[in-house]
Amino acid sequence: MLLEFACSNHRSIREEILFSMMAGTDTTDEDRLYETAGLKVLKSAVIYGANGSGKSNLLDAISFLCRLVAESGTNLPGKDIRQQPFKLDGAGRESTYKVQLLAKGVRYAYGVSLKEMRVAEEYLYCFPNNRRTKVFERSGDVYTAGSRFRGKFSACKAELAPNQLLLSCAAQRSTVQEVKDVFTFFCQDLFVYAPAQHDGLLRYSLCRMWEDPALHAAVIVLLGSLGTGIKDIDISINREKLASQKLPSFLSEAQRFFLLGDTEELITAKVKYDRFETDLMQEESAGITKLLAFVCLLIDTIIGGRVLFCDSLESDFHPSLLRGLVKQFETVNFETFPQMIFTTHETELLNLDLFRRDQIWFTELRKEDRSTDLYSLIAIKNVRKEENFERGYLAGKYGAIPVVNLHLGKIVCGQ
Repeated sequence: MLLEFACSNHRSIREEILFSMMAGTDTTDEDRLYETAGLKVLKSAVIYGANGSGKSNLLDAISFLCRLVAESGTNLPGKDIRQQPFKLDGAGRESTYKVQLLAKGVRYAYGVSLKEMRVAEEYLYCFPNNRRTKVFERSGDVYTAGSRFRGKFSACKAELAPNQLLLSCAAQRSTVQEVKDVFTFFCQDLFVYAPAQHDGLLRYSLCRMWEDPALHAAVIVLLGSLGTGIKDIDISINREKLASQKLPSFLSEAQRFFLLGDTEELITAKVKYDRFETDLMQEESAGITKLLAFVCLLIDTIIGGRVLFCDSLESDFHPSLLRGLVKQFETVNFETFPQMIFTTHETELLNLDLFRRDQIWFTELRKEDRSTDLYSLIAIKNVRKEENFERGYLAGKYGAIPVVNLHLGKIVCGQ
């Protein structure tokens, strides 16, 4: 599970912001909290804010860190770590990324700082029995291991480069289980979904349903509970070698030889209703295709007990369908501990008694430099837990809404 994420100097994020999934002192709906390792953790969270206020950049920072962990171990010498710092500061100021997480019941704290597109600092601590234990600390090219882990990272000494994370290097070249568990969290247990990934996610979802009958059945049940009318989805996948005649004629012989070793997947899917069926790819709406892709990802997240971040979750979804999805996730008890964090503009979710105050977050641009500020509803004074959060937000009580000056009529009229 994700406990906290903090970052600074990343795109519109200048000063450090902190996002937390740790439950506050609010006693509302405590039965919906996860209690593990002596901690109370939130199941879900929602982030609101005006367009351009930094909601997507928060998710981008998390996605960037996941990619860095997954890929930095293969970075070639001299290759820069491509990260977008805040425009007024640039790569000369450190960019920081800090995460607290739970993996296999143990709490970890991992952090990395980048400067001049290189790793400046890095650390990993674990907290067995709630006592901090150093796994490693790094400053520049020099690292030290904790007393329990001395000699465990010797294979990394000659391999570690300024553009590589020690976490990534040690996950491949050491036997330290703590390192492997944290590496797995970033690479397999945390997923950031954005609307632009829809096509690839749809193919992934169809393949997963085709391979796993239990997952297929769970998806159909959830689609039915959301009022779609879908009774089943008949999926067929034909995997075959690429044919030479399908390759572009301008490719060299070496390129053609390389590509002909690949396979292509021919996927067909028929959506079955009571009295007819449709071709998923050709006849269904954008809303249904996105719903199918997302529902499969959601159930996969629940089964695996993973963390799912979603940007603009309401895109292509009817408001009632979105409310149904969120309510299902928030109110149903799972055997695993999945989490869902999403950004949205759908304010009616705030009026359904779905969220505690510590689950509602806002992004807003600071006036002095147009950098992103992030804060929770629980941090705002004089907000009662029984008040109408939607009404308060739309009235501007919590900030994080656009200020619109209606000058369009004057412009059109030439005034």
